This record gives sequence, C-alpha cells and structure tokens, in this order.
Amino acid sequence: MKILFALLAGITVFCAIVHAQWVKVPTANTPLGADGKPNLTATAPRLPDGKPDLSGIWEPISPKYLRDLAADLKPGEVPYQPWAKALVDSRADGSHAREESDANCLPQGIPKIAAAPAPWKIIQSAGTIVILHEAFNLWRQVFLDGRQFAEDLNPSWLGYSIGKWDGDTLVVESKGFNGKTWLDQAGKPTTEALHVTERYRRKNFGTMEIQITIDDPKAYTKPWTVTEEVRLVLNTDLLEFICNENNRDLAHLPGNALQ
Repeated sequence: MKILFALLAGITVFCAIVHAQWVKVPTANTPLGADGKPNLTATAPRLPDGKPDLSGIWEPISPKYLRDLAADLKPGEVPYQPWAKALVDSRADGSHAREESDANCLPQGIPKIAAAPAPWKIIQSAGTIVILHEAFNLWRQVFLDGRQFAEDLNPSWLGYSIGKWDGDTLVVESKGFNGKTWLDQAGKPTTEALHVTERYRRKNFGTMEIQITIDDPKAYTKPWTVTEEVRLVLNTDLLEFICNENNRDLAHLPGNALQ
C-alpha cells in the first residue's frame, strides 16, 4: 500500500507542476467579486439554449475516492458478491499492486479516472460532450443525439457513453467495459457486466457534483451509489501525460503480472 500511495503522491506532484506551465491563461466569462478575484460561488453558467454549461477544467476536491470509492459509505454498505469481497480483502495489504491497470500504464476505467489527482476537461456541444483526461492522455465521448447501445458491445477500457438532460442534471450511462479495471485503489473489482450511471450537476460556478451508481451484478448483489464533488481549475490547461515514458515503477510493485 505504501507503494500505491507513493505513486499517488507522484501524480499529485505532477499536477502541481502543470499549473506552473502556463501564465496569463484567461478563463472565459469568469464572474468576479467586489475584490476583483474570481467568484467561484457565483451562479452556474448556462449556454444560449438554456442548458447548464459544464465546460472547463475540473479536478477532484479530495483524493479519498481514488483510494476508496465507498469512502463515505458505512462498513458493509458495499454489496459485494462473495468472490468480490474475498478479492478486495486479499488486495488490502497492497500485495497485488502490480495487477492494477494504471500501475501498468493502462486506463484507470470509469469512474476511477475522474477521481485521480489529475485535471480533466469538458468540451460541450449540443450533440456531444467530450471529456479529455490529462491522466494517460485519455478521452471519452458522451453522445446526446439519441443513439442507443448496441446489443453486443466490443469490450473496452472506458466503455461507451450516452447522455441526456434531466432538468439541470446531465445523466450519463456507460456500458461495454472489459472488466480489467479496479473501481479504486482499494481493489474493488469490475466485470464486463458493469453499467455506470453518472449524474453531473454544476452547483455553482466553481463546484460540480457527480452522483455515481455502480451496477455490476456479477461483482455486486445490487446497485450502489456514491457522490463526489469536483472543483473548477482556473488559469491552466491540460498537458501531455505519457505514463509509459521512462516508467520504472512496475518492476518494483508486488503481485503477479496483469493478465
């Protein structure tokens, strides 16, 4: 586990460096307070069509959901299938760190990637929302054009996402995962049956709430829900992040090679 936290610390340092790469980067239409500073508690912006504008650079307020997606739940509230609980227990001491996808510079999966301490960017249009993740240079497309999932999706790391508006909340459903990612560093497993529902609600200019429902009947006995908050990051933008460039961590991590 110490190794995992060392990796997390390294990512955090990287993020701190990111903010020093740019100067005089304006964030469009930022409301200002009486003191001339950005007013992050101002009303959330809207697009000309009246929909909430989710655009911007976002990052998690706390890394606790990366360490444990169920950090706010009570002990026993994660409804594990017996095999999944046994697997999580076996991973508790960090002895399986080498088997985690991101330790191998492979995608972290959903929702874990948004909880990692690296910024991500939402680009919003009427028919598609694109989410760019600085971590590993990954991206997601959320289609709002009414398309539906195919019956037999080709398994992928980040799945396939469709969205719709429920009032001021963007509801995103994702399916078609490959079952090779962990939900968090605690080792909560996923399978190809994973169905993730995210509900994005911009509370004010600087804060967004994401309610996440995990529905994976092969790993959990029933769906379960958590709520995270992310914050807007001003005066910066994303940078290239090549995880496998001079990566020397994997050889020192315990556990078996990722299958």
